[in-house]
Amino acid sequence: MDDMNIDQELDVRGLNCPMPILKTKKLLGDLASGQVLRVIATDPGSLRDFQAFAKQTGHELLEQTHNNVEFVHVLKKK
Repeated sequence: MDDMNIDQELDVRGLNCPMPILKTKKLLGDLASGQVLRVIATDPGSLRDFQAFAKQTGHELLEQTHNNVEFVHVLKKK
């Protein structure tokens, strides 16, 4: 997603559930509607956590990628 405008990036590497979601929720509160947040995590559970988070909150999960070490989640604030 090199052509996507990322408004903010959040590094939650080394943190385990529920901290990546909690930090993401806090930062999304500071963003304007439509802004895009990239979250970089190392918790493998973050793949399903971010899917559930997006479904529950209405934020759009634009992309999820991983290389088995880092998991990148791109969210668009509703």
